[in-house]
Amino acid sequence: MTGWLLILALLVLGGVLSTLGDRLGSLVGKSRLSLFNLRPRKTAVLITVMTGSLISALSLGLMLLVSQQLRVGLFELDRIEHRLRDSRTSLSRSQADLKRSHSDLLQAEKGRKQARQLLAEAERQARSLRAALGPLMQQRLALEQQRDQLNRDIRAKDADIQRNQQELAQVKGRIVAAGKELNDLQLALRRGDLVIGDGQSLVMAKVTLQKPSQSKEVIADLLQKANKIALQRVLPGQNVDFPILAVRREDFNKVEDMITKPGTWVVRILSNGNVLRGERWVGVYADVRPNRQLVRKGEQMATTVLEAEERNVDQVRTRLNVLLTATSAWAQRQGSLANGVEPDLEALFRLVKQLSELPAGQTVRLESVALQDIDIADPLKIELRLLLAPGNGQAGPAGGRNQP
Repeated sequence: MTGWLLILALLVLGGVLSTLGDRLGSLVGKSRLSLFNLRPRKTAVLITVMTGSLISALSLGLMLLVSQQLRVGLFELDRIEHRLRDSRTSLSRSQADLKRSHSDLLQAEKGRKQARQLLAEAERQARSLRAALGPLMQQRLALEQQRDQLNRDIRAKDADIQRNQQELAQVKGRIVAAGKELNDLQLALRRGDLVIGDGQSLVMAKVTLQKPSQSKEVIADLLQKANKIALQRVLPGQNVDFPILAVRREDFNKVEDMITKPGTWVVRILSNGNVLRGERWVGVYADVRPNRQLVRKGEQMATTVLEAEERNVDQVRTRLNVLLTATSAWAQRQGSLANGVEPDLEALFRLVKQLSELPAGQTVRLESVALQDIDIADPLKIELRLLLAPGNGQAGPAGGRNQP
């Protein structure tokens, strides 16, 4: 709307100024004025030109005064065009940069997606590793504990080795001393001077107290019997009666306290060293253990097999001795305190007779059975029996406790 007003104003102003210029030219022409020594006609032309220039100047001045866009377009058009070209160049570069940025953004988005996938995979692997790491950490802790324990065991073993080496040196010294003592004992045995061996039982009894106060009397009686036996062995043929036993009173006080407890006890008085004939002192100590049943009457203790070709007297005697030895060994393993076995002689004679009556080529089994209920302190009274071995037309009993 402002442009149309400006055009209208210019038209009005041009008409007014043209009219004024024409009137002014006519007046100059009629007045026959002369400027700058010019002819009146040329002066009128000059006035007309000046009026037209004034009209143009006023029109241009009015337009510049009224329109800022015209002022900008007239005076700043080159600079604006230069800036426009720069702006277009910058826009082109910006668009190129934008394209590159968009491409980079797409690439970055793709990379971000890949990174997310890698992150998800890494998290999954991390969870898996954490799940697997728990048992591994427990195993590591267990291994570290085992390592520490092994180190402690190694240190303990080293200490044990050092102690064992010291003990070995001591044992070697004792072995040397024992060797000398053994030589002395062998010499004494050859001379018949050794009458009581180390650890040999002098007296043994089963004790069941009715009253705790009887313990001192029982131990004193056992020591008196042991003293009598020791005198008979150390000083044979001499009618003497004096204390020969060397005892530690505190040890026997413990024995007295022990047998006051309920139950039956087996008490033995044992030699505390080798004793030669003629010595004046016999060191002794007491062994106490609860009594218990070793075997019931009729129970099998050991068995052996007499082969068909073993029929002469020496072979039968050897096999019987093997059976007696096996019986004694079994009893010792079960805790028997008796020395050797006591076979029933009548049963033994019957067994020998049965063996002599067997047909040739007959394999038999021999067994030892208890003649009575036997406790650990009782003598081993046994009976030897003959059984047909399996495979000879008659089944034999199940295998014995000890079969040599």
